[in-house]
Amino acid sequence: MPPIASRPSFLSFIVIVLTILLGPIPTLTQAGKPHHINFRSPNLYPEGVTYDPSAQHFIVGSLHHRIIVSVSDAGIADTLISDPTLPENVSVVGLTVDSVNNRLLANIHALAPLPEFNALAAYDLRTRQRLFLSPLPSDDVSDGTRQIANDVAMDFKGNAYVTNSAGNFIWKVNAQGEASIFSKSRAFTAQPVDRDLPYSFCGLNGVAYNSKGYLLVVQSNTGKMFKVDAEDGTARLVLLPEDMHFADGIAIRSDGVVLVVSHKTLWFLKSQDSWGEGAVYDKIDLDPKGFPTSVAVGAEDRAYVLRGHVMEGMTGNVEREEFSIAEVRSVKESKEESVWIFVLIGLGLAYFLFWRFQMRQLVGNLNKKTN
Repeated sequence: MPPIASRPSFLSFIVIVLTILLGPIPTLTQAGKPHHINFRSPNLYPEGVTYDPSAQHFIVGSLHHRIIVSVSDAGIADTLISDPTLPENVSVVGLTVDSVNNRLLANIHALAPLPEFNALAAYDLRTRQRLFLSPLPSDDVSDGTRQIANDVAMDFKGNAYVTNSAGNFIWKVNAQGEASIFSKSRAFTAQPVDRDLPYSFCGLNGVAYNSKGYLLVVQSNTGKMFKVDAEDGTARLVLLPEDMHFADGIAIRSDGVVLVVSHKTLWFLKSQDSWGEGAVYDKIDLDPKGFPTSVAVGAEDRAYVLRGHVMEGMTGNVEREEFSIAEVRSVKESKEESVWIFVLIGLGLAYFLFWRFQMRQLVGNLNKKTN
């Protein structure tokens, strides 16, 4: 009987050894083709996307309409928020869901030649009513540069952090809607910019909050990423093996993998030292036709990019009804999952053979006793 009692410890030993050699066993959730969501909303041209885990749907903004739209997994688009009190023709750009307080935060920006307008709006997701609209203060040394409120992230205290792509600084809006300039670190302007690039004007862009108490912010015109302390706003450059040119949106998966999207690429980044430096774990080429601008983490930690055709919408002389949100998978992670499937099959076979061996020993021992 003792050999049978030792079987669980033997199996545990195998699992521990395999985990040390190959890393933690991943969740095998990516069977089948990547999820592709087509949805219709006339001339929406969304720039930003976020995911609401409670309602289990995506939320997108609009380039020209004062609405926010929910998109189901099946591609059903419904108007979630309609706010006619906003200035006419403003854009709803960066979005994030405050799951703790059941709020939706949205950056509101007016494109030229409209009068300059930058604000953060907060909406109650239960009543769909606006809680506040906080104008974002201008920088005293902006020299008349038109400011651009772009992306938004929030911490667990209800504070929101908004990137200014023209001024290269970060606003902070507390839970009561009080706005201030939070970080104007010199690190944001220390990198050289190629002024011949069509997006040279676009500095700080995507922002995401890490639960360890800091922000990760990407900069479009340099391809750099910064780590910003969420308490005092101090920032430092994250060392990466390559620049992420025209980096736009950013998101963080529950396993710590950082996703950064441009209109042509989705980067999968990892770090072993809380983002003093990072590594490009994988890099996926995207079809630039839909001009991806934002990335969100959906159900089961899947990465989704928004194809909102924003550049087409900015020309102002075209119309479009169909847009899409598409799952993008890491090729390397898919290969690792395939390896683990074979490993688990082999592990099951080894356990079965070991069990048969033990049963034979048990039967042999019983036969000896009866003889």
